[in-house]
Amino acid sequence: MNNHGHLLIRLLKHRWRDAGDARRAIGDDGLRDLQARVIDSEREHTGEIRICVEGGLPLSYLRRRATARERAVTLFGKLRVWDTQDNNGVLIYLLLADHRIEIIADRGLNALVPEAQWAALAVQMAAAFRENHFAQGLAEAVAAVHTLLVQHFPATAGAPNPNELPDAVVLL
Repeated sequence: MNNHGHLLIRLLKHRWRDAGDARRAIGDDGLRDLQARVIDSEREHTGEIRICVEGGLPLSYLRRRATARERAVTLFGKLRVWDTQDNNGVLIYLLLADHRIEIIADRGLNALVPEAQWAALAVQMAAAFRENHFAQGLAEAVAAVHTLLVQHFPATAGAPNPNELPDAVVLL
């Protein structure tokens, strides 16, 4: 298949999917479970975890052949994950159309966690996604990010630990 054919298939695959597909892929029970996991996790550290599941890339991204990573970085900003007191927010992003996983951590945590560790986490999540176990893969990612945040940014008993960002899964 020529390059034009590949682009057309990618365009159709992405434009065919929407937030409804994201909701169906995770399920209402999965969405509630993931939100509860984020809430429970954030009680034990000062970091913030956001989860975003997107059915397909917007047309503007497809036109310029943008990657899932580019979209995740954009959403990291739009969802204000960078805007935490300790610069320790983490975005877990899943792009359903491409089965791509991206984890974007703010500079406070990124300075402490090697890139290879983030890549290994994405590989671990990919195994669940290949089996269409999206909620399970995201739950595993929350658990792994939780471990890193507790290790590097533990909550201190009696110290303020405000919830700086919403905990619900973002569906696009």
